[in-house]
Amino acid sequence: MNWISLETADQLLAIKKQEGYSLIFKHSTRCSISMMAKRRFELDWDNLPENMPLYFLDLIKYRDLSNQVAQLFQVHHESPQLLLIKDGECILDQSHSGISVDETLEVLS
Repeated sequence: MNWISLETADQLLAIKKQEGYSLIFKHSTRCSISMMAKRRFELDWDNLPENMPLYFLDLIKYRDLSNQVAQLFQVHHESPQLLLIKDGECILDQSHSGISVDETLEVLS
């Protein structure tokens, strides 16, 4: 699996309009907790559906875009944060040590 770098508002709008599932991982490159959550997620991400797009948002470089994510998907900003999007709506919002592939898979079932 590979991350798709989330860098533009147009990408966000495309995710909002996309049918099916997408995942957004918001990550602070300056935060050790965020780094740990990202590593733990990547250890298990092979269990996710292969065709599900996995978007990576660098909060330090794209802070404004992170704020747009919060508004567009009606979630409170956290870092790190994982959002599972289905048909343009956020159906799962995880943050910090609560970020879990297993819980994501439960929602997908």
